[in-house]
Amino acid sequence: MDFSFEPADETFRAEARCWLGAHLVGEYAEAAHHGAPGSEHERVEARRAWERELGSGGWIGLGWEEGRYGNRQATLTQQVVWAEEYARAGAPGRVGHIGENLLAPTLIAYGSQEQKDRFLPAVARGEELWCQGYSEPGAGSDLAGVRTAAVRDGDVYRISGQKIWTSLAQDADWCFVLARTEEGSGRPGPRQDGLGRQGPREDGLREQGTREHGLREQRPRHHGLSFLLVPMDQPGRIDVRPIRQMSGTAEFNEVFFDGAAAAAAHVVGGEGNGWRVAMGLLALERGVSTLVQQIGFAEELARVVRIAVGTGAVHDPVLAERLVRQWAELRTMRWNALRTLGGSGEGDPGAPSVAKLLWGGWHQRLGELAMQVRGASAAAGPGDWNSENPYELDALQRLFLFTRADTIYGGSDEIQRNIIAERVLGLPREPR
Repeated sequence: MDFSFEPADETFRAEARCWLGAHLVGEYAEAAHHGAPGSEHERVEARRAWERELGSGGWIGLGWEEGRYGNRQATLTQQVVWAEEYARAGAPGRVGHIGENLLAPTLIAYGSQEQKDRFLPAVARGEELWCQGYSEPGAGSDLAGVRTAAVRDGDVYRISGQKIWTSLAQDADWCFVLARTEEGSGRPGPRQDGLGRQGPREDGLREQGTREHGLREQRPRHHGLSFLLVPMDQPGRIDVRPIRQMSGTAEFNEVFFDGAAAAAAHVVGGEGNGWRVAMGLLALERGVSTLVQQIGFAEELARVVRIAVGTGAVHDPVLAERLVRQWAELRTMRWNALRTLGGSGEGDPGAPSVAKLLWGGWHQRLGELAMQVRGASAAAGPGDWNSENPYELDALQRLFLFTRADTIYGGSDEIQRNIIAERVLGLPREPR
């Protein structure tokens, strides 16, 4: 494949670079390089204002449906160009990326025109932030086991249950929630209270009065799920509780729903079709955004190389070989992402899983390498022992700790390998 950009793309690059240079000033410049994964708690107010600045320039939602929502028009390669320039400028970590990169494309694919007209302009202006309500204590990688319930009550659904590992929930205005609106294998039973605390897990198959005939009705475990858009400003009905991690940060949350309301008109794709919508959304997690990640990865790798040179670790042949391997694998990931976006991988059900396996393991190994090239000093924090927080971590220590989760969140490695084995290679499914 030809991985070079066209002249029109380079013109677009110059425009993007000029805009970022003119607008990334003042409090926005102070927020630069803040808000990356693992440090989402940093400079939140400045980054929210930056979202509105991006929206006023039309830089949110590049390429959406003919620019009808206040967004600029851009080809796929120009979207890549923007992502590259944004990352190279060190612009603040996005607080609106879930709305722009996950919710919006899902609405374009599955939502009604009324839903698109209501929500997409606000996302494009940077005015409404979103979080994702998928995982639960008993349904993480096994998403079909969702137990959060949504019961129709006139023009609204009443939602009760618990979600966990909800990024940015403390700042979000809206949450898209996968919940049960029909009876199914994951339906909350008498052992579950109004806040979603669960009893023993069901096996995913329902017995329905035919046992005497030796028959069992097998209902798909994802039956009865719906995809609902839920406003977060519901005091007393939605409770967000931060989860403090070993890195000391708390960008993830538990979210408890106790009769929270979602308008019936805000069910995307129709009642009972939530699984199809949810799976379509997950496939969107590995698009242009993977190239943004890789720009950040390259900067992190360069920092690790500089440290290795400074400490002399680069003269260790084992560590030197690992540094070279990290560089080569990062280049391979870029070419694979461009190949997929360029159409060579279009329609490949394994492409998103391959991308996740590649970057998750790569980033985790980089975190380990960042500690190894520093030697014993990696175990000590930079904090002043006389300060209030002498154990404060530096950026690379947070990188090491945060990347322990890279092979789990967004779909664990085990799940991605199963998808590739079953849907691409045609291997038999695991026995249940």
